[in-house]
Amino acid sequence: MLEAVQLGNSGLRVSELCLGTMNFGIPGRGHQGDWTLTLEEARPIVKAAIDHGLFYFDCADIYGLGASEEVVGALLKELLPRDEYVLATKIAMPMGRGANQGGLSRKHVREGIDACLQRTGHDYIDHLVIHRHPHGISGSARTPIEETLEALHDAVKEGKVLYLGGSSMFAWQFAELQLTAKINNWTPFVSMQNHHNLVYREEEREMNPYCASTGVALTPWSPLARGILAGSYQGGFSGGSTSRSQGQDRKRTEGLYQGDHVFPIAERVIETASKYECSPAQIAVAWLKGRPEVTSPIVGVSKVSQLEDLVAAAAIELTAEDVAYLEELYQPVENLLSIGTS
Repeated sequence: MLEAVQLGNSGLRVSELCLGTMNFGIPGRGHQGDWTLTLEEARPIVKAAIDHGLFYFDCADIYGLGASEEVVGALLKELLPRDEYVLATKIAMPMGRGANQGGLSRKHVREGIDACLQRTGHDYIDHLVIHRHPHGISGSARTPIEETLEALHDAVKEGKVLYLGGSSMFAWQFAELQLTAKINNWTPFVSMQNHHNLVYREEEREMNPYCASTGVALTPWSPLARGILAGSYQGGFSGGSTSRSQGQDRKRTEGLYQGDHVFPIAERVIETASKYECSPAQIAVAWLKGRPEVTSPIVGVSKVSQLEDLVAAAAIELTAEDVAYLEELYQPVENLLSIGTS
């Protein structure tokens, strides 16, 4: 069974793994439509998660253009009392062609949150995450951060949102947001959902230490590097063995993971998994959970067996020698936020 952990310096407790639900929704709808699970297909996964003590669920408005929120909201209301789970969702990405259908303006913050509530069928969101910095959303206005922060604070005071989180931005940007919120007595962020795994560790330079020193929880996304560290790609991007790694998602994966170290590290993960008599995915998650600053990695699965595998990973303790072996080949790469988006 997974344990409950405190989300940063807030009073909220979450499970030590979070279930990412990007692949729940309506097949064919949204950028992940070719590997999406329907409500009926997702139900046993959510039920298994609950049975194993996982009660923290992450979605976003952009996942399936709202379909993920619809599925997740319906299943949670069906399977658990409202006070027994933590529902997280994200806003900021464009939800249509309208000039104000994305970004973090006061208008879209208000309308985006209301739309999330409607789709999930909930009166409030436990944990609202801004999907990127107000200036990091392609095609949207460079909203003054004061406008965004005050709009988010208003949502908290209205009871529509309980806690705030950020995702994938420069450490200086996050520090600026936090300081501005503090100066104005607005609601601060209690978490950072950033990009961190064995083959992309640039966040260890600034963001992770900043969050650790200020009591902000880290809930990293893509702990398996979109399947690379689970063995979905054997030897290179052309070796995809799953519907996701063979579909349109492969291009996104290639853009995120560059450098000669990627697949040699993946091979070491497989080698280490053999030593521990477990799966490569378990080793990748165990490594991430072993970092003291990490609170709750966000894991995505398409089968109950995969979920059970990752839950078991929470109990694996890697030796210092094996951690060093897994980390040894890493080579610094350009921060993805410097060349586009993470």
